Amino acid sequence: MTQSQDSPTMVDAQIVVESGKKGEIPTILGRTVVVLPTYNEAENLRRMVSRLQELPISDLWILVVDDNSPDGTGRIAEYLRMRYTRLQVIHRPSKLGLGTAYVEGFKWALEMGANFVVQMDCDLSHDPEQIPFMLAECTRADVIVGSRYVEGGELEPNWAVHRKMLSAGANVYARTLLRSKVRDVTGGYKCWSRRALEQLDLDTIRSNGYAFQIEMAHRVQRLGLRVCEVPIRFYERDGGVSKMSASVILEAAWRVCELTVRPWRTPRQERSK
Repeated sequence: MTQSQDSPTMVDAQIVVESGKKGEIPTILGRTVVVLPTYNEAENLRRMVSRLQELPISDLWILVVDDNSPDGTGRIAEYLRMRYTRLQVIHRPSKLGLGTAYVEGFKWALEMGANFVVQMDCDLSHDPEQIPFMLAECTRADVIVGSRYVEGGELEPNWAVHRKMLSAGANVYARTLLRSKVRDVTGGYKCWSRRALEQLDLDTIRSNGYAFQIEMAHRVQRLGLRVCEVPIRFYERDGGVSKMSASVILEAAWRVCELTVRPWRTPRQERSK
């Protein structure tokens, strides 16, 4: 798996700087926390953590947020916590959903003094080797989106046709109704600056499943934050079963309609009503 060398796509960016020579791994300064929500990821967690540990990032922390996985993911996470000093685990009592897992993880990361927070899937569909390059773009943007739908981005060729249609259709639907400038509005591979997360009013996030990515993208645009999309290849999961379901899809479709009719307002916008 190699780093794509295509140019990133900026959305409302006001600062443009070089992030390093082409192909060169940048030096990352500051504390980075990677948040990994898990539910039945026993087949993947060890490999994901191993690959994260190999990254050339000096102050890298990993937070696993496990929803009491029946396959023993939580026990594996505890074993890894004993092995790696910069790995922590939040055990939740039941399957509470992706959105609340990220919100809990983001809050923990901010309390830990993180300068940057990375959100990604634990199933290895997101290539960890992209992280240093995404972090480097934080010199000119508040949020970095690993994008499948900018030039140079792509989906795994052996993805089923119906999954490709669902992903592309969901993006067009959400982008059109919400007038989003982000090309991959449903993407789950992101790097957040501390400044961005502190403005998002995490306690009021309403979405939980697939819709969480859409609501976060909506809030970012409402806040006028600077977004940079970098091309990634989205891989088929290495093991386990996808968590996508009809209820998750319906929540996302409904949430887009709700945000269209009743857009999120920043605290300042609420006070000026």
